[in-house]
Amino acid sequence: MSLRGFVNRLTGRQVPDDFEGTLDDGEYVLASAEVKSGGHMVATSRGLWLPGSRRVGWHMISKATWGGGALVLIEAIEDTRAGDAVILQDQPAVRFVFVQSGKLPDVIHARVTKSIVSRHRQELPGGGGWFVQRRIPGQDGVVLQVRPDKGTDGDAVRRVAQEVAAKLSLMKPDSEQ
Repeated sequence: MSLRGFVNRLTGRQVPDDFEGTLDDGEYVLASAEVKSGGHMVATSRGLWLPGSRRVGWHMISKATWGGGALVLIEAIEDTRAGDAVILQDQPAVRFVFVQSGKLPDVIHARVTKSIVSRHRQELPGGGGWFVQRRIPGQDGVVLQVRPDKGTDGDAVRRVAQEVAAKLSLMKPDSEQ
């Protein structure tokens, strides 16, 4: 066993030997699986490390579906802000096929679900959007994320998101403001 492997076992950071990322203090591994195209996907307390060295926070995974031996992942990026709300934009779906998935799909499902505090679908001019309150790993509190449908009026999204965020802020106990 390498020194890194020994230290990882002692500290609870059992990452695959080819893992290129660096775990944050307090971050720990929940599950990992080898990806057929190379590298490993590693689920941690803070997010999902994709093959290579990039972590996607649990709160930035819009959708993760498992089927046919593959995981299809849709990651969101922050497009803009509207007051305290974050307007998201989904990225194209990426498909990962594993050598053996183990418990990784279950961990991903549980962590993405656990990050969601509440969600509400709102119809808006030109479409609609999901208003989702989510926990951010490693931080206190929640953030309001809005994921509009394609074609939805951007001004309407920002206006309603800002209004909802302001109302939610008024509902917080004084200790959280």
